[in-house]
Amino acid sequence: MAEVIRMPKMSDTMTEGVIVSWHKKTGDKVKSGDLLAEIETDKAVMEFESYQEGTLLYIGAEKGATIKVDDVIAVLGKEGEDYKAALNNEKKPDEQNGKLSEEQAPEKMPEAQKSAQETIIEKAPASIPPSTSNKEISSNNNQQQPKEPEVINSDAVNGERIKASPLAKKIAGDEGISLEKLKGSGDEGRIIKRDIEKYLSQAAGGKQPQETSLNADVESYEEVPLSQMRKTIARRLVESKFSAPHFYLTTEINMDRCTESRAALNAVNPEKKISFNDIIIKAVALALKKHPQVNSSWLGDRIRYNHHVNIGMAVAVEEGLLVPVIKFADLKLLSQISEEAKAFAARAKEKKLQPEEMQGNTFTISNLGMMDIDNFTAIINPPDACILAIGKIKKVPAVLNDQVKIVNMLKVTMSCDHRVVDGARGARFLETVKSFLENPLSMLY
Repeated sequence: MAEVIRMPKMSDTMTEGVIVSWHKKTGDKVKSGDLLAEIETDKAVMEFESYQEGTLLYIGAEKGATIKVDDVIAVLGKEGEDYKAALNNEKKPDEQNGKLSEEQAPEKMPEAQKSAQETIIEKAPASIPPSTSNKEISSNNNQQQPKEPEVINSDAVNGERIKASPLAKKIAGDEGISLEKLKGSGDEGRIIKRDIEKYLSQAAGGKQPQETSLNADVESYEEVPLSQMRKTIARRLVESKFSAPHFYLTTEINMDRCTESRAALNAVNPEKKISFNDIIIKAVALALKKHPQVNSSWLGDRIRYNHHVNIGMAVAVEEGLLVPVIKFADLKLLSQISEEAKAFAARAKEKKLQPEEMQGNTFTISNLGMMDIDNFTAIINPPDACILAIGKIKKVPAVLNDQVKIVNMLKVTMSCDHRVVDGARGARFLETVKSFLENPLSMLY
């Protein structure tokens, strides 16, 4: 008998997923373990394998469709079997979620998504002379038939490297789109997923991305549908900010000795350099062992004091923030923390982290020092009771032994959940972190 395939729950916080691509088409033979599709969850793009064998009889969600967990996305059964019986009692994805016909309609972006991604331009009075703008927009005039796209397998064109995310490259390759034709909207002009979707949307409507003359004082905007990741970030941070009463503690740390110790360590093994962030993770982990009240969670009718130390490290990605977790950080060598942190950061940017790698945090560190930020406050990452915001290390004048000297100073701010951590308790924890970083050899005892 034919069996339905449902949108899987691929993370503990996942409520819906987006079909990034199908690796099988209707009529294909499927074996257990075969890759069926790639699905974007609230945390990453993940591969979805089949646990059954048979023929793929029906695909109920096209690429780009947003489907709720447990909704039907496909049917698997024997070749020639009537799959409609399996669907009779199932709620299928509706048209706006990307339902396909029995004949599997040609791939196109959902209308709601397509219209939302088009840039809206307000017309200026005709009396104002037009001026040239380099903003890429959609135009209702001068519609053209889209040219046949060409495939460019190289990341470089005319000797210049094209910046594009791995997911954008994959979708562009699958669709036969030249990256040279696209203008990136990511950091430093990087081509990302929404740029590919915008191009496909315009191509489907017979429109090509083009430069259009605009008046300098004309207002314009673009609306882009929320990604699964951005939805989850918004929901979790709103819950945190308005349920946990935040208060903030800031201190300055003299990083002179830490700077010297790091230089000595990296001189011994220059191929595996230790970062300041690695040292901070280690110092925080050891401090949490001394202050278990900070290594805790509010559970409504009780407080959980964790005996293990799992440090979440915030990693910026195109669509938001991911927090991979370095588990048992207090027990690991600096070199182990460094290797793990680098691997997590690389996989996070490619959205290849597994759900279990982003779970179990007992404390989180967010570091914006490399982005030239002196100091900032962060929102607590549930279920933690605290998060530590790290600024940049900068040379400043300081009074040491009644003398003014130039020192390497680091400013950190800890956000605390006042239901769990009181001011004095948080201050004592920061005092311990400061002691470890100002005297890094003390972390060896």
